[in-house]
Amino acid sequence: MTDLLVSGGRVLRPDRTVERADILLDQDGGEILAVDDPGELGGDDELDADGGLVIPGLVNAHTHVAMTLLRGYADDKPLDRWLQEDIWPVEAELTAEDIRVGAELGLVEMLKSGTTALSDMYFHVEEIADAVEQAGLRAVLGYTAVTVGKDDEGARADLEESLSVARDLDGAADGRIRTTFQPHSLTTVGESYLREYVPQAVEDGLAIHLHANETTDEVDPLVDEHGVRPLEYADDIGLLGEDTFLAHCVHVDDSEIELLADRDTGVVHCPASNMKLASGMAPVQELLDAGVTVGLGTDGAASNNDLDMFDEMRDAAMIGKLAADDASAVDAGTVVEMATKHGAELLGFDSGRIEAGANADLAVLELNSPHLTPAHDLVSHLAYAARGSDVRHTVCDGQVLMRDSAVTVFDEAAVRDRASDHARALIERATDDE
Repeated sequence: MTDLLVSGGRVLRPDRTVERADILLDQDGGEILAVDDPGELGGDDELDADGGLVIPGLVNAHTHVAMTLLRGYADDKPLDRWLQEDIWPVEAELTAEDIRVGAELGLVEMLKSGTTALSDMYFHVEEIADAVEQAGLRAVLGYTAVTVGKDDEGARADLEESLSVARDLDGAADGRIRTTFQPHSLTTVGESYLREYVPQAVEDGLAIHLHANETTDEVDPLVDEHGVRPLEYADDIGLLGEDTFLAHCVHVDDSEIELLADRDTGVVHCPASNMKLASGMAPVQELLDAGVTVGLGTDGAASNNDLDMFDEMRDAAMIGKLAADDASAVDAGTVVEMATKHGAELLGFDSGRIEAGANADLAVLELNSPHLTPAHDLVSHLAYAARGSDVRHTVCDGQVLMRDSAVTVFDEAAVRDRASDHARALIERATDDE
């Protein structure tokens, strides 16, 4: 067994307290062996956390990682126009190689900002899985099925692929990859297909991830057609349950919040994307008060425009207070738990906390910066002041993936160059006929 000692720093404990401690990691088994007073532990290798804060690795519970290639391409439009006029036409030109390169760029960005686990929805999932395996991160992956605009054969092929990817890739990368069945949303997958394929996913024991209630345009048509709220419709189909987590849930009413709590269905809040697309303000404090597990996600870089979970924490805290009209709502400690413990719970990973027995997933922040001085409350700093660029080291599964701000698993400069080349070529292909 090879041990790694993370020494000299202050540690964020599961009860939100911060204390000086050393952490011993089992690099072979990928778990935390012990957290003890400074100087009490020893290891085969050492990672210097002196002057830093050791936190659980951040969990980006909803993203589209390869959309880094579309960062800054289509801005300042509402969701429907943004998708139909800009995103979907370009995505139709994506190749497997594009997605691999875009995924590598996104994973480097996450590594550099302390994210150690993600949940991704996209296409050519095998390419994303290969990139995740090389990166050393944890991920929940799936193929996103859409039936609108397709004939029956195409619609079924999409859903069959979502099922097969979820079945075949689960447990890849030595168990660091889990999977979900992914109907895109309640309005982009037809009812007959949902009623046929969701039971198959449930029977196979597959987790399910989809977009829900992101905009009023995803609510009103379902209410008009079915006479019930979208999540009541989803529940009737069998979509809600403890193995389902929903992205967004901006426009949910009291009855839907109660339904989510009753079904133990989780929610991923994506505040930056919701603000940028003017989708609305999710009632996060109401969801939390009802007992719903709420994680945090960046969504894709095309609607954010970065994958920095520290930005997302700050946005979640700020917009949460506005939505609740209460300055005490969605407080700093809660936001940090959303980005760590709660996200890990949604994804099914034993991560999100620093204690013996948990996955050895953590990040070390450099505290010696003007914007983190003075250190009255480091939990407050994590939510309101810290930046992804403050991360010094990133560790996942006991392996050091970034040491002293240098990514060890990718050639960062080469990844950036390839991504820039592929992005230019992609946009040229997509706009040639305009």
